[in-house]
Amino acid sequence: MAVTSFQDLPVADRDREWDGAAAERRVRDWANAKDEPNAKYRDAHLWYDADKKDNFTAYKLLIADVVDGKLVAVPRGIMAAGNVVQGGRGGVDLPKDDIPRVKSHLEKYYKKMDDEAPWDR
Repeated sequence: MAVTSFQDLPVADRDREWDGAAAERRVRDWANAKDEPNAKYRDAHLWYDADKKDNFTAYKLLIADVVDGKLVAVPRGIMAAGNVVQGGRGGVDLPKDDIPRVKSHLEKYYKKMDDEAPWDR
């Protein structure tokens, strides 16, 4: 199990729409991850199961999309991930020890958006 490294991606406009399924397809294309995930694909997510890293289903909490050919963090994707980490929409199944690190990762993006993570409000 692994929390991805913080990529310090540029943040898209706050009003940019979020469609996780469409973002997933664009990230796969951008990363040239047609048959299996790779490091570029991993950078768009917050967490992955390192024991199954060659399987797309091992990756969770997508927060990025491709805009003008560049990987960017999308505020609504960040907020959706924050909501799920807090238990929204059924929550996310992660190892208990990884949750603080995932939250720390998200907090850095909330700070870049001049916002506060929901668990700090």
